[in-house]
Amino acid sequence: MALEADDGFVAHQGQTIQAVYPCGVAALSPRSRIWLALVTVWILWGTTYLAIAVVVRSMPPLLAAGARFLVAGGLMYGWSVRRGNRSGDRPTARQWRSAAIIGGALLLVSNGLIMAAERDVPSGLTALIIAMVPMWVALFDRVFFGRRLPPVAIIGLVTGFGGAALLVGGQITGDADVLATLMVVVAALSWVVGSLFARGAELPARPLVGTGMEMLCGGVFLLVAGTLAGEWTRMRPGDFDASSWAALAYLVVFGSLIGFASYVWLIRNAPTALASTYAYVNPVVAVLLGSLILSEPLTPRMLLAGVIIIVSVALIVTSQGRSATPQEQAENLRVASGE
Repeated sequence: MALEADDGFVAHQGQTIQAVYPCGVAALSPRSRIWLALVTVWILWGTTYLAIAVVVRSMPPLLAAGARFLVAGGLMYGWSVRRGNRSGDRPTARQWRSAAIIGGALLLVSNGLIMAAERDVPSGLTALIIAMVPMWVALFDRVFFGRRLPPVAIIGLVTGFGGAALLVGGQITGDADVLATLMVVVAALSWVVGSLFARGAELPARPLVGTGMEMLCGGVFLLVAGTLAGEWTRMRPGDFDASSWAALAYLVVFGSLIGFASYVWLIRNAPTALASTYAYVNPVVAVLLGSLILSEPLTPRMLLAGVIIIVSVALIVTSQGRSATPQEQAENLRVASGE
C-alpha cells in the first residue's frame, strides 16, 4: 500500500476514478469527484462490518475471507499492474516478501480474527474497537519510535483509551463473549503492527499494485489457515444462504475494490483533514446499520463510549495531519484505514 508519488500512476488517476465510477463521472467537477469518493469511503467501509456479520452466519469465516481477498486481490492486481510505470515499477521478489508480511498481519491475523469474532460480537461493537487503530498508532509512535505528539493528540489518547475502557469493560461485565471481544482488540493491534511495518517496507510505487499483492498473499494465507482449522471438513455449501453469498460478493466488489480504489484516489486529491474524516464516520455508519438491520443492542454505555472514542480519534488524526509533511499525512491516513 505504498503511497509514494509516481508519475505513471498520477497520469492514470483519471482512468482509476473512471473505472470506479463508470457512469459519467468524468463530467463532474473536481470538487464533486472528491465528495463522491469521500461519501463512497464513508458508506462502503462503514458497511463492511455489517456484511461480515451476514457472511459468517452460514459461511466458514477464514475460508470466506480467503475467497474475498483472493478474488479482489487478483482483480485489483491484474488491472493495476498493466497501468502506470510498467517498466520501471515491476514487482520484485523483495516486494512480494513485504506484501506477504503485510498481508499476513492485516488480512490473515486482523481480518481473520474479525471474521471469526463477528459470530459472537455485534458488528457495531467491532467497528468501535477497530476505530481505536489511530489511537494505537499514536501510542506506538510515541513509545517505540520516540515521535513527539501534539498536546491535542495526547488529550485524544487519554480520553480515547478512557472510552475504550468504558466500552470493553461493559462487554466484560455484560453478556458479550469476552474471548471474541479480545480477539477484535488483537485484530486492531495486528493492523497497527502490519501498517507500521509497511511504512518502511519496499513495495511498488503504484498503490493499487501493492494493495493487490497484499490481498493476494493474505487471501492465500487465510485459505491455508481455514484448511488447518478444519473448515473444509465442516463446510456444507448447501447450507450457505443467499444473503451470505450476496454479502461476500459485496465485500469483494464494494468493500475491497471500489472502496479502496476510491480511498487511494481520495488521499491524492483531497485535503488531508477532509479525507481523514472516514476514520470517525465509518464506526458511526457501522453502529447504526448494526442496530437498524441486525437489531444489535445499543446501550447508553456503548453510545457514550462510542462518542468518546470517535471524538478522540478526530483529535488525534487532525492534530497529526496539521503537523505532518504531505508524505506523512498520506501515510497516516493509510495506516489508520482499519479496513
